[in-house]
Amino acid sequence: MNPLNVDMSEVLRLTRNGRLAEAVALIQGGASAGRTSDAEPRGRAHNPPDHDVIDMVAPAHPGGSWTPPSFIPSEATVQGAASGGGMADFVQSILDRVSADAPAPNLNDLPGLDGLPGLERRTRPVPVPAGARFEERSFTNEAGTRPYKLYVPSGYGGRSVPLVVMLHGCTQSPDDFAAGTRMNELAEEQGFLVAYPGQPATAHPQRCWKWFSVGDQQRGRGEPSLVAGITRAVMAELSVDAARVYVAGLSAGGAAAAVMGQEYPDLYAAVGVHSGLACGSASDLPSALAAMKGGGIVRTRSGETIVPTIVFHGDRDKTVHAVNGEQVIAQQLGGDLRAATTRATSPAGIAFTRTAYADPSGREWLVHVSVEGAGHAWAGGSAAGSHTDPRGPDASREMIRFFKQHANGGT
Repeated sequence: MNPLNVDMSEVLRLTRNGRLAEAVALIQGGASAGRTSDAEPRGRAHNPPDHDVIDMVAPAHPGGSWTPPSFIPSEATVQGAASGGGMADFVQSILDRVSADAPAPNLNDLPGLDGLPGLERRTRPVPVPAGARFEERSFTNEAGTRPYKLYVPSGYGGRSVPLVVMLHGCTQSPDDFAAGTRMNELAEEQGFLVAYPGQPATAHPQRCWKWFSVGDQQRGRGEPSLVAGITRAVMAELSVDAARVYVAGLSAGGAAAAVMGQEYPDLYAAVGVHSGLACGSASDLPSALAAMKGGGIVRTRSGETIVPTIVFHGDRDKTVHAVNGEQVIAQQLGGDLRAATTRATSPAGIAFTRTAYADPSGREWLVHVSVEGAGHAWAGGSAAGSHTDPRGPDASREMIRFFKQHANGGT
């Protein structure tokens, strides 16, 4: 048998640090070397023991304890996984067993793993209560085709209910986003529909919504026409309160939600932007990267209508700088709105600042929540999904509370 030229201690170190793409590349490279040569393993400065030894496992949460590894795979196990095409199962098993303090992430939720043998079989099922439905569908128009998932709560019964459209972030999927935001659970509790448009890898390698493309920032064109088409398809099929249709998203999905609110104020009564950017803050990939690093040029909103918007953003976000959340609000500011700022702490001890812009009657039109010490993750989300911070304030519940204050004519 050709030996596998892989240092598993390095594979596990990379895995524990969330650098799965590098870990997989290391395994794949070793497997390839082993299959193309009958020579002894190269590049090893020591005689390997019967099993690979790794350091103590770091805690997954602040204050957690360091723990000894519970899984030390032999090189033969790695060789079998690589040569047999079961690498996805193997790497997932590493994740499952070294994540001592929290549920392990699912491989489908992690970036850079497209093409991993066996990955296409890995879909974490989203729990669906008795009587509810979580169905996979598709929508097509002149701009292309997009899949989407639709959650119908058990208590729907054909009555007119609100609809929330959720746009996932890069590398995510509708199932992952549903699990991470817990929006289906809120829909079941409060009685509304949830649609999750999906961005396939054929449209963008990392499944990002193209918020930075001029052709995808305009009403009736590109991706906005697809998201609006999905929204209207759900409204046509089920009994939806046309005055209470909302859109929200994370990261690239948050930026896309801002576009939808700006371009379709007649369709969406309010918008939720988590860790996203203002509509029109970039016009191509270079300007998108610049905007993510330090904010973009904020495009003046069209018309006199303020689009009710709630923003969540971590003040330590290194992927999309926190100034972008401020710019989302700045794009909508106008009229006789007065700001009021309060500070609070989540049940898990995470501090946050909430600034609300209300009219003289006290109705909030714009809300900005800055989560202290938080990175690029959905606040108060579930560890069952990617890019979530369960310790933060509950962004999903707060968005729904805000949405309920706003309605429009809807068309």
